Amino acid sequence: MIESEKICLSIASKVKRICDKLDLAYIFKASFDKANRTSKDSFRGPGMSDGLRVLEKVKREIGVPVLTDIHEPAQAATAAGIVDVLQIPAFLSRQTDLLLACGQTGRWINVKKGQFMSPAEMGNAIHKINSARLSSPKSVGNRRILLTERGTFFGYNRLVNDFTALAVMKDFGCPVVFDITHSTQQPAGMGNQSGGNPQYSPLLARAALAAGVDGLFLECHPNPKAAKSDAATMLDLDQVEPLLNDCRRIADLNLGKR
Repeated sequence: MIESEKICLSIASKVKRICDKLDLAYIFKASFDKANRTSKDSFRGPGMSDGLRVLEKVKREIGVPVLTDIHEPAQAATAAGIVDVLQIPAFLSRQTDLLLACGQTGRWINVKKGQFMSPAEMGNAIHKINSARLSSPKSVGNRRILLTERGTFFGYNRLVNDFTALAVMKDFGCPVVFDITHSTQQPAGMGNQSGGNPQYSPLLARAALAAGVDGLFLECHPNPKAAKSDAATMLDLDQVEPLLNDCRRIADLNLGKR
């Protein structure tokens, strides 16, 4: 979540240096509004106008593509005027009007798999985005789609990961991303907020890379305990470089086998 312009620029700058060093593509992600917080009293972010201004500054000054999630169809066109990738939150991954509105922008769309959905069901989300009409009369729909795995509900307050889901979703022909931090989440596990087990994020990252995933989604913060959102699953910013270095080596081994 966007906490301030300063912290966004700081995180983006440091992670970009790491990714440049490791020859990795990097997209900066931050939310202008976290509309699905567990408690109504939790901080939601700066709002759309101020949030998009911050994302535009990160994009311009750091020189990276930017991504944000939206929650309502009416937000799609405005956000697409600034960001390079629109994200469909996991809880909204079946919302037809939202998927269509994002598809109509022509931007890349990252769809997070709902915690309640099978990987095969993501084909329905792809079909909805593909069916969206773009401005060009000859358009055949938006095929710029990423799919992100972030765990599946296993009873109450628990997520598990099925790594065969990555193969199922890759068969749709879309790049598949694995969310290593939200996958350790315990939804509403602390009553009025979510808990988590971030110590398992590196393990999940290595497993996903070994399984052939195309990208990693991770949330990091210079002081995770002070983060205003997802503090229970956030990685320390200092953990990012050694983790990505390990992942780079695993990815290289996979490429060597092809």
